[in-house]
Amino acid sequence: MYCGRRNRCLFSLLAMLTLLVCLGCQSQVAEPDADPPSSTDATEPTTAATPPAQLPDLLPEAALADGWISLFDGQTLFGWQPDSDANWRVEEGSIVVDQGAKGLLHTTTRFADYVLKIEFRSAPGTNSGIFLHTPPTINDVSQDVYELNIADADNPFPTGSLVNRKKVEGTFDSEDWQAYEITVDGDQITVDLDGERVMEYQDPNPLRRGTIALQLNEGKVEFRNIQLKPLHVASIFNAQDLTGWVEYPEMATKFSVTEEGFLNARNTGEGRGQLETADTYGDFVLQLECMTHGKSLNSGVFFRCIPGETMNGYESQIQNGFKNGDRSQPEDCGTGGIFRRQNARLVVADDETWFYKTLIADGPHIATWVNGYQVSDWTDERAPDPNPRKGLRTEAGTMILQGHDPTTNLSFRNLQAVELTPRAAPAE
Repeated sequence: MYCGRRNRCLFSLLAMLTLLVCLGCQSQVAEPDADPPSSTDATEPTTAATPPAQLPDLLPEAALADGWISLFDGQTLFGWQPDSDANWRVEEGSIVVDQGAKGLLHTTTRFADYVLKIEFRSAPGTNSGIFLHTPPTINDVSQDVYELNIADADNPFPTGSLVNRKKVEGTFDSEDWQAYEITVDGDQITVDLDGERVMEYQDPNPLRRGTIALQLNEGKVEFRNIQLKPLHVASIFNAQDLTGWVEYPEMATKFSVTEEGFLNARNTGEGRGQLETADTYGDFVLQLECMTHGKSLNSGVFFRCIPGETMNGYESQIQNGFKNGDRSQPEDCGTGGIFRRQNARLVVADDETWFYKTLIADGPHIATWVNGYQVSDWTDERAPDPNPRKGLRTEAGTMILQGHDPTTNLSFRNLQAVELTPRAAPAE
C-alpha cells in the first residue's frame, strides 16, 4: 500500500518536472529570424530618466531632410558619458554643470567630419569649452584635441578661440544665450558665433575622429539645442535601377525601383528576401528615409554582413509598433533598435509615413537616430569573431535591406553613406 502510493507520487513528481522543463524550453525558443539568438540578450539602453510615453519635440522636417540629428534630447543625458565626478544634469531643457571635479561630458559616439550647432550660456568668470575630436585621454590640447573655448575676454584664449592653437580677437562676453556653428572638415575648422565668422583654422596634423565633449573647468555653464550634420555622405542608390546592389531573385522578396525613384521591397510569397550592397563598409555613417506601407511591418538594415550569406550581420530594426499606447514599449525591438542586442528606447517613427534614420557604426560602438532622435546606444563587448552572430565583428561587410515575411511592403529613398576616416596619431 505504501509502495503503491510512493510510486504514484514519484510518477506525479516526474510528470510535473517534465512539464516544467517543456514550458521552460518553450519560453526560450526565439521567434524565427535571419539572426539566431545571441549569447548577449537584448538590453534596455541606459538613460538618466525614463523616456516619455509619447513623442518628444523633434527636429523640423527641413532639418531632418538636410541630414541633421540631435545629440541632446532636452530631457536626459542619453548618449553622453562624464569622465569626472561633476554634477552634470538636465534643467529646463539644458545640460547644466557648476560643481564637482573638473572634467568632460563626452558623447558616447565618435564623429568624423561634421557641422555642429550648439547654444551655450556662461556666468561671468566661467571657463569652459567644447572639445572636438576628443580622445579618451588628453595629454596636450595643442595636439590631441580641438578645444573651442568659452571664457571671458581677459582669458588668454577667450570665447571663440581654439586653446593653444589660435586666439580670437574681440570681446564676446555675454550672460545671454550664444550660439556656435562649428564645421570640422578634414584639416579645416571654422567657427561662427551668433552668425558671425570668428575663427578659421587649418591643422597641419588633422585628428579626424573623436567624441564631442562639454567641459567643466570653472563656473556655471549651460548647453542646449545640440545638433550635428555628418558631412560627405554620398548616395548608394541612384533612384533609377539596382546598380551597385546584389539581387537574390530566388528569395521571396522582390526589390524594384518605382516610378517616383523609390526602392521598394515587397514579398511575392512566403519566406524572406534581401538586397545586398556590392560595396563593403566597416566604420561608417548611413542615412536613409523609409516608409512602411502597412501597420507594424517588420524589416531591417543589416550591416557588417558576411558577403553572400543570408542576413548574417548586425541588424538595425525597422518596426514601428508599440504596446499599451506607450512608445517606450516597442513591440519587437523597435525601429532603430539593434535587434536582439538593445531595444530602441522610444518608437519615434510612425507607419505609412516617411521617417529618417541615421546609423553610425564605429568599432564596437553602434548608435542610431530616428527622425533625429537617438534611440539606441550600444557597445558590443563580446570577444572578436568574424561572424557577427557569434561575437564582435569590426571588419568591413556589406549592407543588406531585409524582406521579412509575406506582409513585407516598404519603400526606401535617399540612401547615403560614408566611411569614417581613421583618427590620425598625434604628432611626435
